[in-house]
Amino acid sequence: MRKILKIAQREFAETVKTKTFILGLVMVPFIIGGIIFFTSRISHGKSGPRPPINVAVTDLSSEIFAEAKNGSFYNYNKSNPDRQILIHDLPAGEDPNAIENEGRNQLRQGRLDVYMLVDKEILRGSGEIHVYTYKPKPSNVDLLWTVENLFRNAVVNQRYKLQNLSAELMDKLRNVAIERVEIGSGEREDRVQSEGDRAAKMMVPFFFMYLIFMGIVGMGQHLISSVIEEKSSRVIEVLLSAVSPFQLMVGKIAGLAGIGLTVVSLWAGAAYIAARWQGLSVEITGELMLYFVVYYILGFLLFSSLLAGIGSICNTIKETQGLMMPIMMVFIIPLLAWLKLVQDPNGTLARVLSFVPPMTPMVMILRLAAGSEIWIGEILASIVLLGITVPVAMWAAAKIFRTGILMYGKRPGLREVARWLKQR
Repeated sequence: MRKILKIAQREFAETVKTKTFILGLVMVPFIIGGIIFFTSRISHGKSGPRPPINVAVTDLSSEIFAEAKNGSFYNYNKSNPDRQILIHDLPAGEDPNAIENEGRNQLRQGRLDVYMLVDKEILRGSGEIHVYTYKPKPSNVDLLWTVENLFRNAVVNQRYKLQNLSAELMDKLRNVAIERVEIGSGEREDRVQSEGDRAAKMMVPFFFMYLIFMGIVGMGQHLISSVIEEKSSRVIEVLLSAVSPFQLMVGKIAGLAGIGLTVVSLWAGAAYIAARWQGLSVEITGELMLYFVVYYILGFLLFSSLLAGIGSICNTIKETQGLMMPIMMVFIIPLLAWLKLVQDPNGTLARVLSFVPPMTPMVMILRLAAGSEIWIGEILASIVLLGITVPVAMWAAAKIFRTGILMYGKRPGLREVARWLKQR
């Protein structure tokens, strides 16, 4: 045990002394704060100027174009002088099909950005607005949505007039003010909830899951780099003259687990301070932090055991990439499905993924951070599952590590690795 602790201490000290580690540790909190600061500035700032876009309209109903040009589009252009939408009529004449083809040709020639064809029965509810574009620029996509909404508003206003309804009255009837109040634990601790608070509550579960992902994967990369570096420089042979392969592997994993826990704690603290600085309400309970530590440690031990085995049979970082790809694909699944998991933390998908060991730490901490009522038996079962899986993974990794760490040259195949696992 003393030898394992010595190796862990050495691994910890050697890693934290590197300039890249210190720079990354210091820079990440500043990056988090900077992202929050500039995001808030950008969200509250006005969009910059943009060249006007040209819109031609063929109005078969003969009732929408004038309303759109003098109503919704006029008001938009008045409020956005640097982001104009120029709308003009392309009359149908006697041959609507010919005019439609003309609109299409103007799009292809670059004379128009949008061509719109309004069906004759649009006001009766049976027609449609046909929107044509040709290779639209990504920078204009939001303006295309604006064009559609403005024209939709024009149709709605004309429908109001057709039914002898006032558009101003309908807007007044539809306008309902909402005050969101979050009740505190005391009578005088109520607070008005902003849209930012709601977004923060949605993102907190994702942040905890992503923090585990970054801590496990980031420190895992350090482990595999350390193993390959010492193997290629033959330092590993000197170390094995004093300790066993198992002690060396476990010591490295323990040292990096300590570093990872320190790093994610600092990152979490920086994110919490930045959120409070922006006035966001983020509540983190001690119980959640306890579960975070438990799941992080178990998840790191499992993942790093797999990487230790991979690193021992490879001679370069490039060789490890192909072997790591299947493992990384499994770890990415919760990141892809996080929104579904947050919306239904007690659903079938969340519960199934909670008992797939590589994903268990990430999925369980996301469900717990989402504030759902998870049965304590389910939590304990997931911890027990990890508690069983980790020793099995470490046993298998130790078998591979013992032989592979002293092998050089061609990487062994799967059959040879399987034979190592059978050896006593």
